[in-house]
Amino acid sequence: MSYQFQPPRPYGATASTSTLLGQVLGITGLGLCITALAAYLFRGMAPGFLALGALILGFVLLFAIQRMRANEPVALLLFYTFTFLEGIGIAPTIAYYAHVDGPSVVVNAALTTGLGMLGLGAVVYATTFDFRRLYGVLMMALMAIILISIVSLFVHFVSPTAISWVILFIFAGLTLADFARIRAGGDGSSAVMLAVSIYLDAINIFLALLQIFGGRRSND
Repeated sequence: MSYQFQPPRPYGATASTSTLLGQVLGITGLGLCITALAAYLFRGMAPGFLALGALILGFVLLFAIQRMRANEPVALLLFYTFTFLEGIGIAPTIAYYAHVDGPSVVVNAALTTGLGMLGLGAVVYATTFDFRRLYGVLMMALMAIILISIVSLFVHFVSPTAISWVILFIFAGLTLADFARIRAGGDGSSAVMLAVSIYLDAINIFLALLQIFGGRRSND
């Protein structure tokens, strides 16, 4: 995960940052397509060691991508490998919601994620506020909700849907901050590393929406 603090650069869209935006969106878009393909191919597998193993290996690859960030071709290959493993890891979750709540829930979550992220990106480029300032608060909130989620596995004091709403707002904020980094020229990060951040934002927003939409359908 490429959430790192570096000296801020001048804030504003230029030709070079527009090129960077195109590169990041292209890399991220292909990564999401790979994830969708992997999730489809492995949709029928039983949730168990394969999905868990894929998620663990994917987590390891995130550190490998960070270490190889100076070598963009290698980092890009590792990123696409990570997106494939992520698809395997979330395949059982997607299959579950598609089976219990219907395929429309998955489609709606995916469409809402895509349109929502485009809207958040548009907000960043249409305003002068530097959303990078939100990073500190958002990262503390993310650590807190992760801790609450772990505790909630043993002591059920917060509903999964409530946690999903918090995660949704946190990653929406991180999406704003990441697009702000792109607008500012990347803050020293390459297109690949910025794509990793945008990809993680998208996946977490999608999973949160899947829980929210699925929970709403179950309560009807």
